[in-house]
Amino acid sequence: MTFFNELSDENISGVAYKNVTIKKAIVAYFSKNGNSTIADLCGELGLSTPKINNVLNDLIAEGLVKDFGKLQSRGGRKPNIYGLVMESGYFLGVDVKKSHINIGLTDLQKNLVHIKENIPYSLNNSEESLNQLCELINNFVKEAPVKREKILGAGLNLSGRINYSTGYSYSFFHFNEEPLSKVIERNIGLRIFLENDSRAMAFGEFSAGAVHEEENVLFLNMDYGMGIGIMINSQLYYGKSGFAGEFGHIPFFNNEILCSCGKKGCLETEVSGWALVRKFKEKLAEGSTSVLSGMPVDEIKLNDIIDAAINDDVLAIELVAEVGEKLGKGIAVLINIFNPEMVILGGSLAATGEYIRLPIKSALNKYSLSLVNNDTQLKMSKLGEKAGVIGACLLVRNRLLGLV
Repeated sequence: MTFFNELSDENISGVAYKNVTIKKAIVAYFSKNGNSTIADLCGELGLSTPKINNVLNDLIAEGLVKDFGKLQSRGGRKPNIYGLVMESGYFLGVDVKKSHINIGLTDLQKNLVHIKENIPYSLNNSEESLNQLCELINNFVKEAPVKREKILGAGLNLSGRINYSTGYSYSFFHFNEEPLSKVIERNIGLRIFLENDSRAMAFGEFSAGAVHEEENVLFLNMDYGMGIGIMINSQLYYGKSGFAGEFGHIPFFNNEILCSCGKKGCLETEVSGWALVRKFKEKLAEGSTSVLSGMPVDEIKLNDIIDAAINDDVLAIELVAEVGEKLGKGIAVLINIFNPEMVILGGSLAATGEYIRLPIKSALNKYSLSLVNNDTQLKMSKLGEKAGVIGACLLVRNRLLGLV
């Protein structure tokens, strides 16, 4: 039985369990820190040289670890350096959006080795939509440049309420009694880890994007909805039930607009992608002009408005700025509460760049406490559409190897 088979074996015990635990610690160390010597591993894991050497030999025999030869040094006996064979295992990340999905693969050291973006897809809470999602994932796996058996697990991001520890989704595909993760596992033959999309994107940016030394970070997912991923002391914050980050459902406005959650006055009713689309259509109906004026109103989507803003459409820019100003007021509340080191603006609306960042920044200066605000960096997402895929892959890796 190989190491990765042993990881999923719930019946393993005794000496075999202890060896798997040591293997997992060594693989996790290499995955996080890169190539190392036996002395480094002994110091980190608190184990004897013979024990580490024996486990390394097992991992080398399985093709998971490689002896890269002598470490270059000026004097004395040169130790051998060991590290992972990158092509021995991969992690799959699936980031589900409202009208498309992004799927990618990373190796054992968070390198993105294959990705396919903007795969057309319609997210609905129906069996048909779920079946289509499983079909698209299976097609990607079949066409991927790696063998299915080398894919060690898959992370799948959905918007809304996700309990990652139980595998249940309460916003989409919640028509089965068993966890959604188990339903998808049966359909694609891979171990599945569900995650909220904003948290996965936050983890992607934290691990491989805009974050460097910062430990307390808020990630704004500005899409059709409005969610946040919260990193506190370098750890994702989930809350008691796993639903932390429902920023868009703060009762922020005194209006009669019904939110997708069933309540009125939520932040999302004025500050979100679907609010932007609604306002844009209302303006066209009132006689405003745009490069999109020739399109049938019912066919105008969020990406059309974003593209129009990028191409200097005045109406699109004005409405994006209006959303940004109101969003900035909401973020000011978060900054006053969390006092984060960094706020990252991501999601589809981040593609409008300065058109949304500048009004957000202006509102932050206006509404947040200056002593708090002064220590908070405001940055745009570095990974863009790849944030969710990379975050999903790395969360799977970390959970399988015990890194989180």
